[in-house]
Amino acid sequence: MGPVPTAAADAVSRFPDVGAWPTDGEDRPLVIGIAGGSGSGKTTISEAVVETVGPDLVTLIQHDAYYRDLAHLDLDARAAVNFDHPDSLETELLIAHLGELRAARPIERPVYDFSQHVRTEDTVTVVPETVVLVEGILVLAEAELREMLDLKIYIDTDPDLRLLRRLRRDIVERGRTVDSVMSQYLGTVRPMHLQFVEPSKRYADIIVPEGYNTGAVATVTSMIRDFLAGR
Repeated sequence: MGPVPTAAADAVSRFPDVGAWPTDGEDRPLVIGIAGGSGSGKTTISEAVVETVGPDLVTLIQHDAYYRDLAHLDLDARAAVNFDHPDSLETELLIAHLGELRAARPIERPVYDFSQHVRTEDTVTVVPETVVLVEGILVLAEAELREMLDLKIYIDTDPDLRLLRRLRRDIVERGRTVDSVMSQYLGTVRPMHLQFVEPSKRYADIIVPEGYNTGAVATVTSMIRDFLAGR
């Protein structure tokens, strides 16, 4: 592997040489997990990596798309569900889908309606590109999911910044009220972060401080390009 870009040197916690990445000599996609607290900058970094390396080489899958369908509950009951607990996600389906992508077979990714808390009838066809990014708060919290990842990244961002970003996202993008966002944050988001998300940081190969920054994107894209060059 080439030298880590100077601006991102502090982001590297531990990282195996590209020649030692555990792809077992298989001709299959490299699977990278990007985790971190809600509002940490995971999505921004993931999308920047895709844009920089190229969507013809990198596929992005968001764990949030695999929330369990709650159509059997009324809307009030759906809204009361703890969406920050691992049980709220159909991770077993994501694991199965990653297995298909690793075997060079396309998948039909679910589409979730966050305003109604239900899975829609639509799906998105995802083809197995050379690199697959999996992004979500709990990507490193599940042992079986971690086993599917060749590289594990954790975005470590201060709680106050994460809260402000979540507040803006849920109001603007998901039609939520300030009161509902704050109630959820104090009731489930913060406790679940402390119980599941923060402890998963110990499984990361790379810890990126302070959320999105150009150095972090440069680090990840550089490593991906080194991997592609060595194929």
